[in-house]
Amino acid sequence: MANVILFGEPMALLIADTEGPLEDIEHFTRKMSGAEVNVSIGLSRLGHHVEYLTRLGDDPFGHYIKKALVKDRIGTEYITLDPVYRTGIQLKNRVTDGSDPQAPYYRKGSAASHITVSEINQIDLSDVQLVHVTGIPPALSQSAREATFRLVERAKENHILVTFDPNLRPALWENQQTMCEVINRLASMCDIFLPGVHECEILMGSSNIEKIALYYRNLGVPITIIKDGAKGAYVAKKDSIYHVPGFKVNRIVDTVGAGDGFAVGILSGILENLNLKDCVTRANAIGAIQVMHVSDNEGLPTKIQLQKFLQENL
Repeated sequence: MANVILFGEPMALLIADTEGPLEDIEHFTRKMSGAEVNVSIGLSRLGHHVEYLTRLGDDPFGHYIKKALVKDRIGTEYITLDPVYRTGIQLKNRVTDGSDPQAPYYRKGSAASHITVSEINQIDLSDVQLVHVTGIPPALSQSAREATFRLVERAKENHILVTFDPNLRPALWENQQTMCEVINRLASMCDIFLPGVHECEILMGSSNIEKIALYYRNLGVPITIIKDGAKGAYVAKKDSIYHVPGFKVNRIVDTVGAGDGFAVGILSGILENLNLKDCVTRANAIGAIQVMHVSDNEGLPTKIQLQKFLQENL
């Protein structure tokens, strides 16, 4: 049985083979993308058993993604192949200088956006230790939003730890007010909330760490871990706040997936019974490793690679 369940939307990723604007690129390599996919792959590489919950189109991209997940030793028991709606697609240009890549996606009305509460109710949560959700599924549609809340509710009913990364995607939401209301409501239901400083500016109007900590403490969030890029992260719990420094990166290649790498560090650390500070140190390390690689998830380390990085950089 899986010890982690992740809920999200995997997409087919077409990444440019050469640098330059997307409109000038003729050749692409097929991969898969999605914040939750990245976290799943990262956890699997560290030896954890993950089940991925989603819908894919019963189409070539959907079949490719399902096979790719299996190849990465990620469970697909809760993946439905939808005969009506398609698999989402994302394009990405190649960058090697640390700048933000072009990464448009084509996912409106995708199969994943049609997931329902009934699918959530059929999940076997026996032996599950952790459920991880992001702010992406509730942005896709009303039914996916309801499914997200139901998954969190079921996890709490079964005394399962819930971690939540807001992963703000304003373009997917009907308006910013709804986005903030839904994300903050979800945060109030979870055990560990993983926002970035700039996301907090949008969600609650401040980048001040003390104000962020107080805001989410008042919402009832037991632990808020605030990501601050290369500077590291801040841990806020009860009446204490402390900083865990990041790692020096000599050359940033591609920043996509750094936050997902951070989540991998937190989740894997929890599953391995590390103390919270060590979880955040690991999270900072994996985020640093990830930005030194091109691709959303290919830089995510194995246990040996992670241990080597920590030994050389602590």
